[in-house]
Amino acid sequence: MTSASAPATEHEHADHAHQFDDAIQQHEAATLGMWTFLATEVLFFGALLTAYTIYRHYYFDAFRYASHEYLRWYLGAINTGVLLCSSLTVALAVHAAQHHDHAPGQSAAPPRIGQPKHLVPLLLVTMLLGLVFLCIKGTEYYIDYRENVVPGPSFFHPEHVPPGIDASHIRLFMTFYFILTGIHATHMIVGLGLFSWLTWNAHRGTFARTRSNAVEICGLYWHFVDLVWIFLFPLLYLIR
Repeated sequence: MTSASAPATEHEHADHAHQFDDAIQQHEAATLGMWTFLATEVLFFGALLTAYTIYRHYYFDAFRYASHEYLRWYLGAINTGVLLCSSLTVALAVHAAQHHDHAPGQSAAPPRIGQPKHLVPLLLVTMLLGLVFLCIKGTEYYIDYRENVVPGPSFFHPEHVPPGIDASHIRLFMTFYFILTGIHATHMIVGLGLFSWLTWNAHRGTFARTRSNAVEICGLYWHFVDLVWIFLFPLLYLIR
């Protein structure tokens, strides 16, 4: 009786780190930690968006002109669709991590989820969509550079400003644009790094179904980054 229960006990302890009582406690602690981190990110982006909204109210004509002349809404719309598709693939990846079924004749022990036909392709597609987003955003930045509306020594020539609009206000809008989208792109790059790590470990079969925390937590991070863009797109591109 004792020998038969020993392997189960050993497997149970293998499902969580030594500082946790069980896998459920570990999962809840990890999820709480990610939500706490995301709360700080909300405060960070919230402060920037609040400052942007205030200045847009005061310099509405200049911000509207800059948005219409120097931002390309169709590229932003394409990127929005790309990120929404990536949110779907992330949700499917989390589902694959949590609900991997036993193959016929497989052992009753919790299986590994690093199956190429399930988790790995979904993570790869998510990374591909993230790269597409960054490539489109890089194209926008290059166009802005060619038009001299990137902060720098030749930042926006005053003679191009229509009557009644201050060039400094247009420079302020473009500065907000590059700060907000640049920080968002940085978060995207971090997300790609996380998914690269997940993909490698999933391919090796490192994760067990009871250890799908990493996939869920990285999925939460990716959904947050997508949500931030859902706010940035209308605020920067559409509200004119």
